[in-house]
Parts: sequence; structure tokens; C-alpha cells
Amino acid sequence: MSEISDPKKRRQIKADGTSSIHIEAKKTKPDAAIKAGTSALSEEDEALIRNPNADLKSFHSSCEYLKVAIKNIKELKKTQSKESLSEISTLHTDVAVHFVHMKKLNRLAHFRCRKVRESTNEAKQKIDQCHLQLQNLLYEAMHLQKEITKCMEFKSKDEEIELVPLEQFYSDAPESISDPSVTRSDPHLQMLARLEWELEQRKQLATTLKETKSSKETISSEIQSKQDYLDTLQPKLTSILQATRPVQDYLDLPYDAIKEEHTKAEQLPMPLYILYMQTSAYKDACDKYLKVSIQGDMDAAKSVKTSMMYPVELDDDSDSDGEENEKDSKRRRKTVEARQVEKKSRVLRKHPLNVILNITDEDETDLQLTFNYLMALNIVTVNVIVKPGPKVTSSSISGSEVLSSEFFLDELYKGDNGNDSPNVANHFELKRHGLQEFSHYLGQVGRPYCWAQWMGGLQFLQPEAQIQAIDTSDSSMARLASVRARHSVAQGHMQDTVRRLRDRMAARMALMHQLTSLERSIIPVPADAARLFPTKINSQLASWKRSTYEDLKILDHAQRFIKAGLIKANDLVFVAVANRASAKLIAHVVLTADCPETAPLFIVEVKWQSQRTALTDVHILELEEEVNLHFSELLVAAGCRAGLLSCQMQRLLMCLDVYLETDTPASSAVPVEIPQEKMMPRNSRGRARSKPYKFVPELGIFTHRN
Repeated sequence: MSEISDPKKRRQIKADGTSSIHIEAKKTKPDAAIKAGTSALSEEDEALIRNPNADLKSFHSSCEYLKVAIKNIKELKKTQSKESLSEISTLHTDVAVHFVHMKKLNRLAHFRCRKVRESTNEAKQKIDQCHLQLQNLLYEAMHLQKEITKCMEFKSKDEEIELVPLEQFYSDAPESISDPSVTRSDPHLQMLARLEWELEQRKQLATTLKETKSSKETISSEIQSKQDYLDTLQPKLTSILQATRPVQDYLDLPYDAIKEEHTKAEQLPMPLYILYMQTSAYKDACDKYLKVSIQGDMDAAKSVKTSMMYPVELDDDSDSDGEENEKDSKRRRKTVEARQVEKKSRVLRKHPLNVILNITDEDETDLQLTFNYLMALNIVTVNVIVKPGPKVTSSSISGSEVLSSEFFLDELYKGDNGNDSPNVANHFELKRHGLQEFSHYLGQVGRPYCWAQWMGGLQFLQPEAQIQAIDTSDSSMARLASVRARHSVAQGHMQDTVRRLRDRMAARMALMHQLTSLERSIIPVPADAARLFPTKINSQLASWKRSTYEDLKILDHAQRFIKAGLIKANDLVFVAVANRASAKLIAHVVLTADCPETAPLFIVEVKWQSQRTALTDVHILELEEEVNLHFSELLVAAGCRAGLLSCQMQRLLMCLDVYLETDTPASSAVPVEIPQEKMMPRNSRGRARSKPYKFVPELGIFTHRN
């Protein structure tokens, strides 16, 4: 501060500062710029001419001078002397000069900055223009490349024309067109020649087509004239048929009845129509004892056919209002319930028409099958009525059960009991509408046997395959629900099904006759099988009664058959009691639905001196095996299959004689209750002491099985 307050030093700083400024100005200021004045244009030119680095140094020098001058002025003002005032005035002048100089340098700097920006923008514009030109050139190159590719891939229309083979062209085309000497060596001329030959052929075909069309029009006009004649002929034929009605009635020619039946058939749903048509054809060709008819309401069937063109969905209607008083709510609830009941009935609705198939045998026994079609579920159901002929008289209680509709057609095909719908989609349809399982409605709609679906042309997957289809495919449900009836399915199963129905009729009638005789303690052995048994059988059938599956289930010696699946809940169970002296045999006889295809099963218990079963006596087990396993020996003739139950019962009594006679002590000194009357080379054999149950008819003796 002392140095700055010294006047001499201040002057020196001033002189130095002034001289430095003047010197710098002398260095940087050209003569032309100084003479040009202070206008904006001259300063812009001056800014371009001057050295920016020199101006920067001059600016820093002025800044330093201003800092020093301001400090000196502050020090001089403290002295309050005349000299300090003159010094301050001088410093003010110098500060103003330097400040003006700094403002000028600032303007020059701004001029330079603006000029640099302008030059930079010009350079950027040039670069952008070059980049745009580059993009245009690249686009043109890409466009040209696409055009080249399109030209390279261009296919002419002649390539789409299927020309005749080359050898055929040279053999068929005239030489004026083919010209082999030239075209064989030139592919282009060869193609032109082939195209010319193709054109000639097409001209010829066009001429032929025109002639054919004219011929067609002539023939069509002739057909139309004949059709008009036939149309006028139909009313005349109708009047003639009406006039011949008395003659038809007299000669028993059911022409009108057949015509009316065919008219009804037109209103049948497709499955029942296929069933009616295929059954009628089979009746005319193979079986004159079949009778096919259509019953139902024709007007209702026509209305159903019309409504099926505009199907109504069975989905539940949603309630529109949720806030009403209690009385209106109760009334609406009843309406919803009534509507739900109506929809449930629509799910199980039958078509108004049904097909009735009557199968009769020699005894005039009539098997009546009524086929119904459930429209919503797309299945065919069957109701069965068995009408014994006038020659068939039976007071058997158990015999009437084998003719019941619930048991008659079970197991016509293996595993087909008709207890559930073969269409797996029905399960979900019933569940969606709040219905129970289909088996709950069998009494209302009938039984949907698989063979009934086949006769109607419907063929669904087996349950296991259906489950797999549902698990592996989201659209399998719609596919399963929309199975269509086909004639080929009905044709493939018609003959076999009718044969099985006739066999079932014959088997059940034969079974009914046998049960009637067994209830009277008579065993009706077929004449062809009588020689398979000894002349005298001492054991006698005492009684034959109906039993139940529940009674059989509590027997210990029957459990092995139940666990093996040989006895089912719907099988018929009977109890046979046979006696000889004080010995008593109780046999539970199980008849399956397809009896006698599946042989009757005998479960034996003997009460003699003690209670004996297969669990306690191995000889009872051998006796059961003899009756149950070796029944094929009893089928010596075709008619013996129907009487298999009687033959097995006769063998059971025969084996009971052997069992009792071989169980008696051999000593003659002891009086015996059951003497040995059968001829047996050996009473027992082996460690198990097996008994000789096998009867040899040729020798009349009993022997052991190998």
C-alpha cells in the first residue's frame, strides 16, 4: 500500500500503463483500419484484420491497469490534498480511456464470434448437403438393385403354361411349326415353336368346346321338354293310383303305406334316417322276419326340422335388474327355476319321430326295439319290449327276469351295458345345466348302447381314447360333440348286430325254458348231450330259487370269484339245492348278461357230516373246476350251447355222486349210507387224493384228468 500511495510510483505505473497501451495499439492497429472510422462495418473488417491474441493481451493489460488505478484513487481520496485531486482527475481520464478501449475489444470479440458461427454453419450446411446427396445416391443404387433383382426373377407367362413333352411335340407337331433342324439347336426358337403349337391346339380345343356347348344346349332343351311332360304326367298317375286303391287292398299291395312311410322318413333326423334306411335294406335283402316302422307326430317333426335351421342356445339367461322388492324377487326366482327346468327338459328332449324294429322268431316271440334320438345330446337310445309268443307258456318267476328290458340287451357287445352315454361331451353338457349323470335318466330316455349308435351311423371314441383326445386337444370337445352320422358305419355293423340280437333272443328263450324246468326240479338235458352222462345219477335236484348279489357277497367261499371280477352286481344269481341221502349240496349259480356265451359259474358248498367248501376241502375245489372250466366238453353239438346251464347242472349232480361215493369207507364190514355204484378204476390219485370226476362215455367209467 505504501508503494501505491507514493505519487511518483503512481505516475510511473500510469506512464507505464499508458505507454504499454499506446505501444500495444501501435502494434495491432493497421493504418487502413484506423483511418476507416468507428462504424459497424469498419469494426467488423477491423475484427477480421486484427490479431485476436494481441487484443486479448491488451484487454488483460487494461484490466490490470484498472485494478491498480482504482486502488490509487482510493488511496488518494484518503489524503484530501490538492495534488491528490489533480492526480485523481488524471486517473479518471486514463480509466475512461482504458474502459473505452475494453469496450471496443469486447465488440471486436463479438464480431469474431459471430463470424466464426457463420462460417461454422456454412460448413455444416455443406456437410449436410453432401450427406443428403450421399443418401440420394444410396437410395438410387438400392432402387436400381431392386429393379435388377426383379428383372432377374421375372417369370414370363409362358413358364406357367404346361406344355406337352418335348418328344411328343416333335412327334405330333407338323414340321412347318417344329422345324427340328433349326429348333433342336436353338432353345429360344424351340420355345417359340412349342408355344405356337400350344396355341394351335388350344384353338382346336376351343372349336371343340363350342360345338360341345351347342350340342349340350340341344340336349338340355330336349330334357326340359321331357321334364315338362313328366310334370304333367304326375297328377295323372296320382289319380290313377287313387282309382286303384281298392285293387291294392284286395291284393294286399301296401304301395300307399310304403309311400307314406317314406314320407315320414324324410322328417327323421339323420341318425334315425340312416338306421331306418339301412334296416329296411337289410330286411329286403337278408331277413324277411324283420319289421321296420316309424311312429310319432309328423307336425311336431316338421316344426322341429324348421327350428333346427335356427337353433336356440341353451345358455342361462342373466337377470337384468338386481334391485327389486322382496315380492318381485321371489316371483322372479320362481320364473328362473321354471326356466331352468324347461332347459333341462330340452337337454333330454327326444325327436318327435322314432323308429321301431320288430324281430320275431319261429315261436312268434317278438323283440321290439324303439330307437329314439336325443337332439341336444346327439345320441340314439333304445327301449326294449319282449313279447313271448303264444306257444311260449311259463309260470317261472326267475324266467320272467331274463326277459326284462333292463337285463335283456346288456353285454350284446363286450362291455356295452348302456349305463352311460358313449358321447363324452354329454357329461359336460349335463353338468353345465345342473343335471345329474346320464345313468340317472335311463328310465326316461332309454339306454344308449354303442351298437345303437352304430346302427344310426354314429361312431364315438372309446372312453379311454376320448379322455386322451380331451387332454391333448382344446378343440376335441367341439369335434366330439359334432360327430356326424355316416352310412358306412351302419353298413359295417348292421348284419352282425341283427345276428347278435337274434342269438340273444334264442339264448334268453332257451334260458327261460331251462329256468322253468329247474324250478320244478327237472333238469332239461338236450338230447344230443344225454350220452355225456351216466344212465343213472343218484343225486337229485331238490330246489331252484332266485337269490341276490348281496346274499352271495357275504359268503367266504365266493370272495375269490368276486375279487377276480367274475361276478358283477348286475348278474343273475340263483341257488340250487341237491340231495343224496343225508348229504346236501348248495350251489350258487351266477348267470352273466351274455350267457351262454359266458358259461354259468357254480359256487359249491356241501353239507355232509360237516360243512365243506372249496376253502376247507380241496375235493370241492376240484368239483368246481370240473363244472366251471371243462364245460367245452359238453358242447358236442350246436344246439348244446343254448342248454349249457342244464348240462352243467347235470354234471354237478354227477360229480356229487362221485364225491360222496369216494368219500365213503371202503370196508364192507361197516354199513355205509352211500354205497359206491359208479365204475372207477381208482378212487383217488396223487398226494392230493384227487377224485375221478371225468366221465368217459365210451367206456362208462370215471377217471382222473391228466
